[in-house]
Amino acid sequence: MNRSLMLELIGICDVIFHLAAAVGVRYIIDHPLESIKTNIQGTDIVLELCNKFKKKVLIASTSEVYGKHLHAPLVETDNIIYGPSSKFRWSYAAAKLMDEFSALAYHRTHHLQAIIARLFNTVGPRQTGAYGMVLPRFVEQALKNVPLTVYGDGKQTRTFTYVKDVVCALMGLMNNENAYGEVFNVGGKREVTILELAEAIIEKTGSSSSIELIPYEEAFEKDFEDMQRRVPGIEKIKRVTGFEPSTGFDAILQKVIDHMRTKEDSIN
Repeated sequence: MNRSLMLELIGICDVIFHLAAAVGVRYIIDHPLESIKTNIQGTDIVLELCNKFKKKVLIASTSEVYGKHLHAPLVETDNIIYGPSSKFRWSYAAAKLMDEFSALAYHRTHHLQAIIARLFNTVGPRQTGAYGMVLPRFVEQALKNVPLTVYGDGKQTRTFTYVKDVVCALMGLMNNENAYGEVFNVGGKREVTILELAEAIIEKTGSSSSIELIPYEEAFEKDFEDMQRRVPGIEKIKRVTGFEPSTGFDAILQKVIDHMRTKEDSIN
């Protein structure tokens, strides 16, 4: 949001990966106005200055932009389905969608070499549960042998992507001129319910934790609606860059568990 600092930094960079944003369901609901300003105005500053210096830019978007679809896989040309504006849960998705519109408009109007990547649940060691990220939150609970708190009925599904695979995907897009002015899903392959995720973590950690279901209205009050299904179609990025995720679901869980267990042991 500091335009003068961004002017200096973008001027000396070769390319720009714009990953910064206000994130996390809890934060978005608790700080709606600040989140909207950060995600829209911040991206506008990045795009304006990338255009000024003619720098390639990759805009990190999100699977959230698809909204309330129940089909799978989600593909880049799908329509967008959101809930009402009174549900601030959707303000993040709408703001990120505006970022996409802005990037595409710069590409069409000024021929800015802009790329959009919609990320699907990027996870890995050192991710924090502070913003409501489900995987580190579950692992932390399991290692403490306290109940794993699952919101809703746990039947909502997600597809997790290892951070190293995401980095490879973003690098591949940045280095491919056929990606300019295009939108790409970046995600994994295995669809799992949140209940399955909790059960797998309990098993892999050897935890004595139980699973506790918490209604959405207790966890997030009135402004929350969930995406019941989130599965990426990755044929487009595979066709353009050859990308395929190489780290499977079980390996992802083990890497996160090992890291968090080592961190906990060092603290104790």
